[in-house]
Amino acid sequence: MFSIGEVSRISGVTVRTLRLYDRMGLLPPTQVTRAGYRMYDEGSLARLKEILLWRELEFPLKEIACLLEKGETVQALEAQIALLEARREHLENLLLFAKGIRGLGVKYMEGMDFSAFDRRKLDERIRQVRQQWGNTPAYREYEEKARQRTAQQEQALADEMMGIFREIGMHLGQAPDSEPVQELVRKLQAYITRHFYECTPQMFRCLGKMYVGGGELTQSIDAAGGPGTARLAGEAIELYCRGAE
Repeated sequence: MFSIGEVSRISGVTVRTLRLYDRMGLLPPTQVTRAGYRMYDEGSLARLKEILLWRELEFPLKEIACLLEKGETVQALEAQIALLEARREHLENLLLFAKGIRGLGVKYMEGMDFSAFDRRKLDERIRQVRQQWGNTPAYREYEEKARQRTAQQEQALADEMMGIFREIGMHLGQAPDSEPVQELVRKLQAYITRHFYECTPQMFRCLGKMYVGGGELTQSIDAAGGPGTARLAGEAIELYCRGAE
């Protein structure tokens, strides 16, 4: 077993970032000692390598949470290799361009095209990977339902959903496993299933991690229910999904 400090030294990831990964559910410790120390095993280190590889490929943490939830390690590795190869090709073109400038000076710039800076091939690979991983029955169901609604109807649904988070915010200070909070979590899952796609426990857990992942979504939830609402919702969803497994 490794302490959080040892994992930080081994991986080069700061302790602060490891704690963030824990809060998001990306990398929970294998166990927490009675003194409150986080401990990690070899499996945790392997999972951290997956996280860091996706981060190197510039995937946001909320997407990584969903990728890891799918658990398709072999397919994920193939996708990562494809992206790394595309990035290598892009960097090699930039390297050749830079060496040309060094060797020939400013005159090398005259009449030079911009192909070395062309990211279209790399961006297309990224788009393909996202499309491949996002092409799930839930995503297709969401797209089908969305096509049948107007922009005003979509906004109304989003407002109603934020209304549920507003209700959750009314219970700030209560435990995430309290019955009122858990009842609202069930209400949220049912709402998503009714209006967007079948919200399975696996999908719901992924959403919960996204809610606390930071950025605009977390800010919107906290704006609706008050600071800490996103965290309460995320923790309550995690507990709810554990009980549903």
